[in-house]
Amino acid sequence: MKWWIAGAVVLVAASIVPTFLDPTGYAIRVLTLALLFAALGQAWNIVGGLANQISLGHAAFFGLGAYTSTILLINFGLSPWIGMLAGAAIAAVAAYLLSFPTMKLRGHYFALATLAFSEVLRVIAGSWTSVTGGPVGLSVPFSPDSFWLLQFKSTMPYYYIMLGALVVISGVFVWVRHSSLGYRLRALKENPEAAEVVGVNTTQVKITAAVISAALTATLGTLYAQFTYFFDPEAVFGIIPISVRAAIIAILGGAGTVVGPIIGAFLIVPMEEMANVLLSSRGAGLSQLAFGVMLIAIILIEPRGILALITNGVSRLRRRKSS
Repeated sequence: MKWWIAGAVVLVAASIVPTFLDPTGYAIRVLTLALLFAALGQAWNIVGGLANQISLGHAAFFGLGAYTSTILLINFGLSPWIGMLAGAAIAAVAAYLLSFPTMKLRGHYFALATLAFSEVLRVIAGSWTSVTGGPVGLSVPFSPDSFWLLQFKSTMPYYYIMLGALVVISGVFVWVRHSSLGYRLRALKENPEAAEVVGVNTTQVKITAAVISAALTATLGTLYAQFTYFFDPEAVFGIIPISVRAAIIAILGGAGTVVGPIIGAFLIVPMEEMANVLLSSRGAGLSQLAFGVMLIAIILIEPRGILALITNGVSRLRRRKSS
């Protein structure tokens, strides 16, 4: 009950914050991106956090969502909401087909296989110029403010849409975690051989988690496309900007927990922006170097993530007070 009350308070606070910001300003844009990547980390968390399947290929599903909805909008005038469902279905099928040759793999072998799949789609998107626009990318057609077309002049509606996406995907994560599927995933994470001995169909469990995670990731690709109005293969299929970032957000915040990706995103995204603003003009690559050093320092201090660091700190304070 305490967690539900705390979650409700945070949600109310997050809903009020934009009213104090410029609706077209830089700050609300950064917060909107943080919400988007928190949701992306949460979607990754279903596979990487609960099943310990470290995927570096989630950009494949993110890009499928972005390209599917935008191509349907440009060529057929379909609403991005419809394109979002189509993209989620395509990503789910892709994850299902990808699962068969990769789910027997573990550790870095699985990570490399998913990474290769994402790279294949990036190359295809860059070469299939007649459909994807190739390296030039795609631009979302402009239209007046429209919820049906997911286009707004102000950033504030996007903020609330991203907030809603984060709430929904976090709800799915909580549901999966506390369902029979979640218990099987955690058994698989602890000891795959023991899980099979007690009757867990590990292959089916992995595939189910992968399909759910892929479909959710694709919906976020659609939201990203509508928010930025332009993207190219590197922006949505890129390993570093999407796949690695999703994994780092979840792992750094606390993989396998509902709060972890949210903490990770609201640390990483603003920290990236701050490093770019303060250091990018002083030298090429300096902002990325500073950001990387900060991430390494946090991981060295607490490998289990920031949530574990906070929990340990609270526990130490309580022990000192009691003594």
